[in-house]
Amino acid sequence: MNVIIGYIVSLVCVFGVFILHGGAIGVVLKALPFEMATIGGAALGAFVVNNQPKVIKATLKAIPAALKGSKYTKARYMELMAMLYEILQKARKEGLMAIEADVEAPHESELFKKFPTVGSDHHVIEFTTDYLRMMVSGNLNSHEIEALMDNEIDTHHEEAHAPVAALNRMAGGLPAFGIVAAVLGVVNTMGSVGQPPSVLGGMVGSALVGTFLGILLGYAFVEPLAGLIEQKAADAAKEYECIKSTLLASMQGYNPATAIEFGRKVLFSGDRPTFVELEAHVKGKK
Repeated sequence: MNVIIGYIVSLVCVFGVFILHGGAIGVVLKALPFEMATIGGAALGAFVVNNQPKVIKATLKAIPAALKGSKYTKARYMELMAMLYEILQKARKEGLMAIEADVEAPHESELFKKFPTVGSDHHVIEFTTDYLRMMVSGNLNSHEIEALMDNEIDTHHEEAHAPVAALNRMAGGLPAFGIVAAVLGVVNTMGSVGQPPSVLGGMVGSALVGTFLGILLGYAFVEPLAGLIEQKAADAAKEYECIKSTLLASMQGYNPATAIEFGRKVLFSGDRPTFVELEAHVKGKK
């Protein structure tokens, strides 16, 4: 909703002020479909050429997700840490082998079913169970597991930022495509020099719409969208870092209550529950 509101504010301010200053909006509206087809078509073609199919697919998936509210809320993080607490508590009381069945079949595990939000997130469960499995096997120490976690988080970071880079490149190219459309409009105008000044003025105005539109689309629409997707990618990475810090703290000998405190501390301040809030939530899940 915020994205739509922001776009509407941009359009109202740009076109509203233009009209209030006595601008001939009819010239803009008449040229708009042709300029949009030129600029949009060129930008779309360049986007397809500039990106691998997997990046195109990821970008098309990221755009609708950006229009929705963030799923990474304080409530979700509290549920995540309560889930980690229960897993680590069970392992501490009954031994690491006690969680082997939960790790091998998380979707059948009653432990994971108690946490429907994060327990149904395939990426979260896969990341968590992969490293719990390594902890159960006992073949790797905490430093080796930390290195593996860092590599996986870095890979996730690169994948999540591929759509951001693709949209930023498109945003950078849109003003140039606007100039292309404007030049074509000028060429068309020069071919009609015998027309009355009023007609030529309208044709020049239509040509300049291309430049205006390329800049507007690039800096008021596409680049802000890329920035929003980048911020959401950072939120997603924080979830993995929370899991990482909690599991590593457990491997280093801290009890479950202290281990989840390590995870809590890596969260952004706006989404981080207080110690008291988390403690109350964890106790409520027992």
